[in-house]
Amino acid sequence: MESGAGLEEATRWVEELSSRAAGAASGAELAKLREAVGDRGSPLSALYRSMKVMDPALRPEFGRRLQELRLRLDQALEAASAAISAREREATFGAERDDLGAYLCRSRYEGVGSLHLITMTRMELEDIFISLGYAVAEGPEVESEWNNFEALNIPKFHPARASQDSFFLDFGEEESTLLRTHTSPIEIRLMQAQKPPIYAVAPGRVYRRDTPDARHTPAFHQIEALVVDRGISFSNLKATIESFTSAYFGPSIKARLRPAYFPFTEPSAEFEITCTICSGTGCRTCSGTGWIELGGAGMVHPKVFEAVGIDHRVYSGFAFGFGIDRLAQMRAGLPDMRVLPENDLRILAQFRGRR
Repeated sequence: MESGAGLEEATRWVEELSSRAAGAASGAELAKLREAVGDRGSPLSALYRSMKVMDPALRPEFGRRLQELRLRLDQALEAASAAISAREREATFGAERDDLGAYLCRSRYEGVGSLHLITMTRMELEDIFISLGYAVAEGPEVESEWNNFEALNIPKFHPARASQDSFFLDFGEEESTLLRTHTSPIEIRLMQAQKPPIYAVAPGRVYRRDTPDARHTPAFHQIEALVVDRGISFSNLKATIESFTSAYFGPSIKARLRPAYFPFTEPSAEFEITCTICSGTGCRTCSGTGWIELGGAGMVHPKVFEAVGIDHRVYSGFAFGFGIDRLAQMRAGLPDMRVLPENDLRILAQFRGRR
C-alpha cells in the first residue's frame, strides 16, 4: 500500500467509524466497532505493518500521523462509550430507584468487557515506540542465569542473585533457571540474533521478591528500550526519554535524570517524572518528594557488548526501562498500585473504553 494513499484511506475510515460511534445506540453496537478497530485487516493495522519495510528515515513522521489517527479514533470511541453509559445509568436508576439492591446485584454482570488497564497501557506504549521507529521484541519469562545476570555484567556475588531477591526455579550444578527479574534478557537475545543497528523495545511480565506496597508488587510489567548503532551518545538517550514522556503524559509533566549505578550501563541514571497524584507538591505515593521514579537508563556497558559479540569500539548504544504498572498508576491517578492485580470490577470499569 502506497503510504500517501494509505493514509488518506485510513483517514476516511477513521472519520466513518467515529461518525458511527457517535450514533451508536448500545454498548453491543459499540463493541462491534471496537472489533473492527482491532481487526488485522483494518486500514490502520495494515499501515502499522507496512512500517516494518518502510525507509527508516520516513518512519517517525509516518508513525506520528498514524498515532494522531489512532488517538482521534480512541477519543471518539471513549466519548461514545461515556454517552451510552450515562444513558444506561439514567434509565436503570429511573426504573429501579426504589430497588437499589436489585440494581447493584444485576449491574455486577452487565456491560461489555474490556482489556485490563495494564494491557491497554502496554499497547499504547508499543504504539508510541513504533511511531518513533522501534520494533517490538519478546522473550520467555523463565530465563537462565547467564541471560538474566551474567551477560548483563551482574556478578555471582550480586545480591539480586540471592534466592531472597529472585524467584529461582532450579538450582542446577552448572546453571540455574529463574523467573526473569527484568526484561533485559530479551535485549541479550536480540543482540545475539541480530547485527546492529538495533532499535527495539522489550515489554513483558517480570518477577521479584518485593514486599507489596503502594508502588511495588512481586509480579509486575516492564518495558525496556534498546538502541545500538554507530555514534549513539547520552544526549540521544536524554532526548528519547523526553520525547516519550511528552508523548505519553503530555507537556505538563516534566522528567529529570539523576546519577545512579547499574552493572549493565555506564554511565547510568535514574529518570523521574512529576508525581501525577499531587502534581509535584508531595504525597504518600511519592513519599513527599513530588517526583516518581519510573526506571533506570544509561549507555550500554562495554562488557555487555563483549558478552553478545558486538564490538564496542565500533558501536555504542543506550538502554532504559521502566514499569508499565507504574506508568498506568501515574496516568490513571491511582494512589496504590496493589489495586491493579486485584481485578476489582469497580476499579476496572472506570477505564472501560479507554483504548
